[in-house]
Amino acid sequence: MRARVLSSLLRVTRPPFLAGVIVAVACVTAETFLTFLLERMAPPNALDVVYLPGVLVVSYLWGLPLGMLTALASGFVYDFYLILPRYEVTVFSSWSWMPLLIFLVVGLLVSAAAALMRALLIEAEERRGEADLEAATARLLLRAEHLRAALPVVARRLAQGLGLPFLAVELGAAGVEDPGKVTLPLSDDDVRLGTLVAPADLPAATMRRLRERVVPSLEAVLAAACDREAIGNALAASRDELARVADEQAALRRVATLVARGVRPAEIFGAVAREMGLIVNADHTAVERYESDRTVALMSFWSASDGGPAPPVGSHRPLREDGLSALVLRTGQPARMAATEGTAESAAGELDTWVGDEKVVSAIASPIVVEARLWGVVIAFFRGVEPQPEDVEERIRDFTELVATAISNAQARDELAASRARVVAASDETRHRIERDLHDGAQQRLVSLGLQLRMAESAVPPELPKLKEQLSHTAEGLTLVLEDLRELSRGIHPAILSKGGLAPALKMLARRSPVPVDLQVRVDGRLPERVEVAVYYLVSESLTNVAKHAHASLVCVDVDAVGDAARVAIRDDGKGGADPCGGSGLIGLLDRVQALGGTIEVTSPAGRGTTLTAVIPVGGG
Repeated sequence: MRARVLSSLLRVTRPPFLAGVIVAVACVTAETFLTFLLERMAPPNALDVVYLPGVLVVSYLWGLPLGMLTALASGFVYDFYLILPRYEVTVFSSWSWMPLLIFLVVGLLVSAAAALMRALLIEAEERRGEADLEAATARLLLRAEHLRAALPVVARRLAQGLGLPFLAVELGAAGVEDPGKVTLPLSDDDVRLGTLVAPADLPAATMRRLRERVVPSLEAVLAAACDREAIGNALAASRDELARVADEQAALRRVATLVARGVRPAEIFGAVAREMGLIVNADHTAVERYESDRTVALMSFWSASDGGPAPPVGSHRPLREDGLSALVLRTGQPARMAATEGTAESAAGELDTWVGDEKVVSAIASPIVVEARLWGVVIAFFRGVEPQPEDVEERIRDFTELVATAISNAQARDELAASRARVVAASDETRHRIERDLHDGAQQRLVSLGLQLRMAESAVPPELPKLKEQLSHTAEGLTLVLEDLRELSRGIHPAILSKGGLAPALKMLARRSPVPVDLQVRVDGRLPERVEVAVYYLVSESLTNVAKHAHASLVCVDVDAVGDAARVAIRDDGKGGADPCGGSGLIGLLDRVQALGGTIEVTSPAGRGTTLTAVIPVGGG
């Protein structure tokens, strides 16, 4: 209630003039009646102050002119009804004019003071309203996520707060051709921030108020909002960049982990194609290898969608001289190609035909260089027509370097494995040749010598018993030497393994073992010689170690060679605690198994026996 009364008293629009006249007459009448009541308690020349409240009210509400008329009317009524009758003076006497002049001067001052008070109160109320409006505008602009979207709301609030039919706030310079509108520039240090559009027919006071008070505050808030939005955009861009870098580093770390673990190159190629496609937002990615017959082989392919059948990995396609792969092969540098380029019709055909996606319109490729030789190319395919950022090639290059490292490592591992396999094969061949030479040479001669000695022994006359005994003793020694030589020959390369296969050879080892052996052999036919030799020596060395160190009562040997690998499990119930790195026997077995592409694992907890498990591929070394 108090706020509504105060608002009505402080409103800029004054009440109608006729209402002011009526109020003035009513005030003078009421004040005259009041003076008649008060004249018994106060002297008449002191009752003129009773007429001042009416002058004050009329001057405050209707302004100085009507207030002066009210003061003049109040003075004449006061002079006519109170002064003249009491002192019986004429109208032209000095005594009647003197109170009237004094009252008029006081009334003028009261009217001016009331008008000034109203102007000050109205200005104070306007300033308070403007301050509230500025605070609301600042909150809207400084809290808005998108400044341009908040400007219409701010303009509507300003128009409502200022009592204007409309206002508009636009960023930058706004050209308004409507004659009913006027533009006020909003600047900050000579930098154009925006434009305030207002009605052209505003009163001069309102326009001056806009220019002098509204525009400066709006400029300050708009400058702060622009700075905030710029800082927010910079922070958002920085966060996005940091997130992008973090994602890229995480992807590179995942691929690098695969490279460090030495997984198969095919798995690394697939990971590179997938991670690179996600990082550069590609629709398809491919890793290709250049072949000597002017073709490229697809090593891996990744697609962001299931739009169509992917090209089969391992397939070949011929190099097109105008294609992207051929361009990288010629230059050895990253390249990009788009269907919108004037010379790219055939290239675009290559792109969409190769990936089976007719919507592909551009691609970016980066070479894969392995040990200073151009090995292949990585290609990212895009459907979008907008150009890709300039740093895409650099980001793809990081993945190609990992691919090159993986290929180099794989080649080094393959070369090392091939070298070890050759060493093992040469060693086995040497052993086999020595065994064959011993069997066909020294053993045969010893057998022949033994037969000759037995023949000589049988030809000795009975009268020479000592000679016969000496020849018999020599023949027995020769037989022992032959057995030792056969044992040595079996240690070098067991002949039974070459002639009978793995099962008879392992049974022979089980029979000769001083520790009881539970042997289970499941083998379908003959295995490659290198696999049979590896399994034989694996079982032989394990049985020897059990006899020497384990103090076991039983050894279980399980050989399973059904399928694409030979699996060997050897378990004993001995004391355990075996160290795989403690002797040269197990190390030699490990080298032999790894040379064939297999794995070996030894588990030997103290007091719980030892278990040796090995898996050897049958298909290749």
